[in-house]
Amino acid sequence: MRIEDGRYFLSNRLWDEHGEFVPDQKKGVERPPFEKGFSEDANLINLPDPHEVELKKSNFFKIIEERRSRRKFTDESISLNELSYLLWITQGVQKVIKNYVTLRTVPSAGARHPFETYIHPRKVSDLDNGIYRYLPVEHKLVEEQKGDFTDKIIDGANGQRFVGECAVTFIWTVLPYRTEWRYDVLSHKMIAMDAGHLMQNLYLGCESLGLGTCAIGAYSGKRMDNAVNVDGKDEFVIYMAPVGHLKRKV
Repeated sequence: MRIEDGRYFLSNRLWDEHGEFVPDQKKGVERPPFEKGFSEDANLINLPDPHEVELKKSNFFKIIEERRSRRKFTDESISLNELSYLLWITQGVQKVIKNYVTLRTVPSAGARHPFETYIHPRKVSDLDNGIYRYLPVEHKLVEEQKGDFTDKIIDGANGQRFVGECAVTFIWTVLPYRTEWRYDVLSHKMIAMDAGHLMQNLYLGCESLGLGTCAIGAYSGKRMDNAVNVDGKDEFVIYMAPVGHLKRKV
């Protein structure tokens, strides 16, 4: 919140004369888009059907019991099928209703789904290194940047090497306005809850594949925003997680 000329602002939107914040939805402002756009000449990567992945575990009780944070990974690649499955279970769109809301594999307050999913595939079969963004409506990837960003991610994760030295690093950004459009000053709470939903699905999905992951809250927001090329204001990194094959105890 900030004050300019005696007026209170939240996320650049004005409080009314009664001191109450009126969400843009109530003002009749058109809802923000489901996902960020992409150019016509963008490099799009088709993803396999997530339902075709081969699970290592299917007993839900065992998956819940054995879910843990994992920090030691091998240098083995994961398949594009496995990546497709993990992207889909964390943000996949199951249905678009009247071009108004999306029903996804995770809940979100008011079906606002304020996140964008970026990945750095260091060891994913049939996928070059770079920064990619998941397109949940199309179930595709769009290439955002080319190259190896391992060192940038490790630096952004405050030197935690396992965050970058894994098969793929998931990096979620949030666009707060998607939620603020409906929930005004309650949005920070809704966004925090929604972030937990998608991370838990990643944990359970990794466990079902025999892979490991670890929720990362210790990172430099500025350096990670720079790594995925977002402005740090209207969109900024909110959560990270490395994914990879587990080192077996000898």
